[in-house]
Amino acid sequence: MVSDRDVPANLAQVRARLRAAEERFGRDPGSVRLLAVSKKQATAMIRSAHAAGQTAFGESYLQEAAEKMGSLSDLALEWHFIGRIQGNKTRQIAERFAWVHSLCDPRHARRLSDQRPAGLPPLKACIQVNLSGEASKAGVAPDAVGELLQSCAGLSGLLVAGLMTLPAPETDEEGKRRPFRALRNLRDRLATAEQPLNVLSMGMSHDLEAAIAEGATIVRIGTAIFGPRG
Repeated sequence: MVSDRDVPANLAQVRARLRAAEERFGRDPGSVRLLAVSKKQATAMIRSAHAAGQTAFGESYLQEAAEKMGSLSDLALEWHFIGRIQGNKTRQIAERFAWVHSLCDPRHARRLSDQRPAGLPPLKACIQVNLSGEASKAGVAPDAVGELLQSCAGLSGLLVAGLMTLPAPETDEEGKRRPFRALRNLRDRLATAEQPLNVLSMGMSHDLEAAIAEGATIVRIGTAIFGPRG
């Protein structure tokens, strides 16, 4: 069982993995950002991670996230929404989060943009891509991403920064890398000077090296930092 006292050492190990993967695969040092997935974790765990230098945290459930934001309001944290978006919850996402990684509906995009408070910068978003076609997974099909990008053009309260995927678990290295390579190739086909899609949100505790090898710029790590969720 991981306690808040274990978090700094776990974070150090994850950061070492990130830096080693950057070096191994020829990535620029510091080019991969760590998002600590804190859903279902106690606020004490987040405080411990923050004390060890972590500022970006990912949450999937709005009520839980709102409670944590209130309890941790004394800390300078950057909150990322990584769960499934519901139409009746877009206002809370627009008002409370800096990032959303799970955009897959043009109606949600418009609502998030319209509901983003005027005093805040545009909400940064990644379009979630369902590369495997699994019915149980959220996300848009690869051939529908371009249309969704077009529908987001001109939304002043929303900035589509890149793409995200959550592939099925694989055991061998090539199997892990294949979906991440597919997402990078999709991004390369769709990127323009006006919309470079610089962000690739991909990779978790079990496959972060494969994701970094294929161009990840954000890895979403929960278990390796906080242990299994309760």
